[in-house]
Amino acid sequence: QVQLVESGGGLVQAGGSLRLSCAASRRTFNSYAMGWFRQAPGKDREFVCAIVWKSGCTDYADSVKGRFTISRDNAKNTVYLQMNSLKPEDTAVYYCASTPYEWYAPVPFTEGKYDYWGQGTQVTVSS
Repeated sequence: QVQLVESGGGLVQAGGSLRLSCAASRRTFNSYAMGWFRQAPGKDREFVCAIVWKSGCTDYADSVKGRFTISRDNAKNTVYLQMNSLKPEDTAVYYCASTPYEWYAPVPFTEGKYDYWGQGTQVTVSS
């Protein structure tokens, strides 16, 4: 069982930045992939980005490419989502997710591939 705890959400003006953190309970995530998803009011949850822990390979949704960056800290077992140039349409609850994953496999971008989920953190971008 893996427990994930997100933090760092809040209210920010358009054009601003936020950094989300996802602290994980496992001692090592070398055989895991970590992802960020988001769900806006009235919409389905959607993929934002993900990283395969051991290889460092990443993938991003087109809507956030060039603005968001996912990274990991091995010593802290923490994944970060740096969000820059935020837009009102980025407003959503952001979820961290993880799953056991082979390091050589393509970065997983579908919800069904993830086994563990955090509780979510709200990000609100005002115009």
